[in-house]
Amino acid sequence: MAGTGHVDTFVRDHLPPVSEWPELVFLLPELHYPDRLNLAVELLDRAAEAHADRPCLRSPSLVWRYGELLEQANRIAHVLREDLGLVPGNRVLLRAPNQPMLVAAWFGVLKAGGVVVTTVPLLRAKELTEIINKASISHALCDDNLMREVEEIKPVCPTLQRVVGWAELERLMRGKPVSFENADTASDDPALIAFTSGTTGSPKGCVHFHRDGLAICDTFGKYVLRASPDDVFIGSPSIGFTYGLGGLVLFPMRIGAQSVLLERGSPDILLAATAEFAASVMFSSPTAYRSMAMQAASLGAKLRLRKCVSAGEPLPVSTRDAWRGRFGVEIIDGIGSTEMLHIFISHTEEEAKPGAVGKPVPGYLACVLDEEGNPLPPGQVGRLAVKGPTGCRYLADERQRGYVQRGWNITGDVFSLDEEGYYVHHGRVDDLIISAGYNISPLEVEETILLHPLVAECAVVGVPDLERGQIVKAFVVLQQGVAPTEELAEELKEFVKRRIAPYKYPRSVEFVETLPRTPTGKVQRFVLRQRVQRSG
Repeated sequence: MAGTGHVDTFVRDHLPPVSEWPELVFLLPELHYPDRLNLAVELLDRAAEAHADRPCLRSPSLVWRYGELLEQANRIAHVLREDLGLVPGNRVLLRAPNQPMLVAAWFGVLKAGGVVVTTVPLLRAKELTEIINKASISHALCDDNLMREVEEIKPVCPTLQRVVGWAELERLMRGKPVSFENADTASDDPALIAFTSGTTGSPKGCVHFHRDGLAICDTFGKYVLRASPDDVFIGSPSIGFTYGLGGLVLFPMRIGAQSVLLERGSPDILLAATAEFAASVMFSSPTAYRSMAMQAASLGAKLRLRKCVSAGEPLPVSTRDAWRGRFGVEIIDGIGSTEMLHIFISHTEEEAKPGAVGKPVPGYLACVLDEEGNPLPPGQVGRLAVKGPTGCRYLADERQRGYVQRGWNITGDVFSLDEEGYYVHHGRVDDLIISAGYNISPLEVEETILLHPLVAECAVVGVPDLERGQIVKAFVVLQQGVAPTEELAEELKEFVKRRIAPYKYPRSVEFVETLPRTPTGKVQRFVLRQRVQRSG
């Protein structure tokens, strides 16, 4: 790295051995990037050079043009190097809701040669401590409202040297040059560490290189999303999740579009902001789409949406139909993972097939494997395996050998392939229900229950049963104002029996007020299983 002196090699030193990496394939010409590449230069500097006055980031209180974002990021890079003592390769924690300053800091870290570790505001002291210590983080830049917990855990985080809030950062930025000599990074130098939700154990740190950020833009962004520079992006996921990072930062900036950043992305706020800012591309979750579709129909005329992307959990056919019926837009469904950085199976609007996720995104390969690692023919259920220009590289984690097998990324999802080449999701490996010898997909049962007009949400799990091994149990959230009754529980059972094979129906129905979810909105079925075990 030019002019930077010492380089901190901690991340590279703690990558898994190359023999345990997935096979990386670069199937498209645009995926062959130069050896020297800095993601911030490719996405921000080049965009600002081409259209400095074009709007880039918007929030309810401000608008930054590409040139203004570049100047802010350059000033932050100066502060990191000159005032905070950052050495290229140092890890920098970013902690803030979705806001322009967070994006400026994200690019500033990359420009200075650092490795970004962005966290979501919902994380608390225990989770932050695990992340900081696992990644040996040296610096933290935080929204002032989120500094307290980072300051409190500093004594148990020996590598953490400086914690700087936005107010102090802005003070240090004053007077700094608006230009900066960017770190001369390699395309395969670590750029970010994205931590998984850690819902079933300690979080896993997924290391992604500078070229990886471009790869997801030049695969899903280019061939599936197909947005234009005139589009206005908006969404609910935090930039701390790779789904939000791609949808709200990387994809729009790769094409010179603009992005609206909301500190809170609840369905009511998101829908109102979509109308207010004339947003045309939305990234959200099936649960949010379902909620928004049930809101006032009068908003439909005010929306300029033309592309909607869903990921994070399976998209029910009923939600897809409700959204298309209300707003006239076909949702682009997709499945991705933190390990792969973004979506690897999806479809364009024209190729949407209800009940299926889609086909491999151009640039990626996929197959369905049996337990021995052999490809399965269409119609048989097995483990999803994926490879492409991105892949799993856990930071100092023995679980690497479980995720990567024979060069494939084994995502932990259960899929089948239909005769037309579409991939159909049956749930997570741990969630598959085996009852009286039958394999039952919880997703199929959930989707059927969601067709009932009195049901708002539901989650299905397998619970122990002496006679059958497991039985299907449904946890159901009813529409507002609907009272739970034994008669309604029986009605739901019969409702499912009439629509899918009777052996799949929920033999137990429990009405609940809410479902446990991860910060990304995914249903935590393991929490529901634990609840059943505790209740005996």
